[in-house]
Amino acid sequence: MSTITKIGIIGAGAWGTALATVATRSGCEVSLWARDSSVAADINMHHENRLYLPGIGLDKAIVATSALCDVANADALLFVTPAQGLRAVATKLSPLITKPMPIAICAKGLERDTNNLLSDVLKQTMPKSLVCILSGPSFAADVANGLPTAVTLACEDINTANLMAQALGSPSFRPYASEDVIGAQIGGAVKNVLAIACGIVEGKCLGQSARSALTCRGFAELSRFALGHGAMFETLGGLSGLGDLILTCSSQMSRNMSLGYALGQGQSLVEILKARKSVTEGVHTASVVCEMAAAKNIEMPICEAVRDICDGAVSVDKAIENLLARPFRNE
Repeated sequence: MSTITKIGIIGAGAWGTALATVATRSGCEVSLWARDSSVAADINMHHENRLYLPGIGLDKAIVATSALCDVANADALLFVTPAQGLRAVATKLSPLITKPMPIAICAKGLERDTNNLLSDVLKQTMPKSLVCILSGPSFAADVANGLPTAVTLACEDINTANLMAQALGSPSFRPYASEDVIGAQIGGAVKNVLAIACGIVEGKCLGQSARSALTCRGFAELSRFALGHGAMFETLGGLSGLGDLILTCSSQMSRNMSLGYALGQGQSLVEILKARKSVTEGVHTASVVCEMAAAKNIEMPICEAVRDICDGAVSVDKAIENLLARPFRNE
């Protein structure tokens, strides 16, 4: 394949809708799949995703659908379903894909039931896919509004990565090609867990110094974990590693940080999640990260604290007390 002109987007949440605007700006024909037919109909009628990305007009060329067959004839696909739903949707779509094609995973997480990377899930369910990862510091509203954004687009075949980057790239959306599929995924997944911790710091009013220290020590955890699972060191200091971590740990526009903030303010996890329309991936990823780290004897005290809080094993105050009581050590 020398060019990509038709892109199918699987998932019509805020991020999937934002990526539809990206693909349209780059000149591609775009089909946007929504699980709920009423969401698809509403997008087509109002040219706005009033449920997940309200107030941002969409190009009339974006066609929403609730039929997977409508996106199957694209040149490339972007999977923007929640991480825990990737396997189910990919399994349904797989029989409709008759040719090898680039498929970019745009969710940031790890599969909870299997501890699989999402790239492995896609290889298992859609063996004809040329698996790519799109990850990096990017809020949906910024991207949809055409504000400057840079991301990593990784594929084991660098030519496919460059092809996808050319298809999606524009002056306001700059994908940087990479071959490090593992590092691009792990950076995006682990930073969601760390963002919950930073949100708790904000919610407990522990100060900016504490949040900065937590982000720094969190990056050390992310790096140990990623390198232990085969990531390239260069990726960790790039857009899908440090770049995404900085963004997600510094703004309550992040679903994960805002969830942590609410926990720090004393709300229960159940009531926080009940009030949300969108998935907060870090809640699901925390336990997976800790299990995968334990299997390789990788120390992850911040991620373990987030897991324990989300599982109800410790209170927020007790988790903070435990972290601050850890022995002093060399950096």
